[in-house]
Amino acid sequence: MLSESTFRDLMAGVCGPVTVVTTTDNHIPFGVTVSSFASLSLAPPMISVALDHRSGLLPAILSTERFGVNVLASGHDRIAITFAQRGADRFADVPWQFDNDLPRLSEAPGWLVCHLHQAIDAGDHILLLGEVTAAETRRAAPLVYGHRTFGTHSAYADRP
Repeated sequence: MLSESTFRDLMAGVCGPVTVVTTTDNHIPFGVTVSSFASLSLAPPMISVALDHRSGLLPAILSTERFGVNVLASGHDRIAITFAQRGADRFADVPWQFDNDLPRLSEAPGWLVCHLHQAIDAGDHILLLGEVTAAETRRAAPLVYGHRTFGTHSAYADRP
């Protein structure tokens, strides 16, 4: 039988994009670092993110049925760590504003506004399928997480 630690160690070697998923409930911002983010469909435009059942963000998203995805860039390690900490005032030291009534991190080069299409129970996580209703991007080397450390896609970072 596969042990949890073996699976965790194997998956740590799979690089993933680093995002901060946000929402608001009664104008109170919520957000958490998520590396289980993926493009899902072009028509309609959809993405997927997975949140732990214990996530404080999850009830707010299920209630409002809306969320934002801030795609972080290389060098945004501090933002990723801030939004991964439990019990921290995550928005206190990070520049942000409301965009489409959702918390948007000012420094993030990628921004997606999503309507919750479906929430699927998946083990100890909930898989959220979001239909993208608005998006903006600017060129930047992506922040990725692999082998329990932050980095970037080196070939992209080296391009002029």
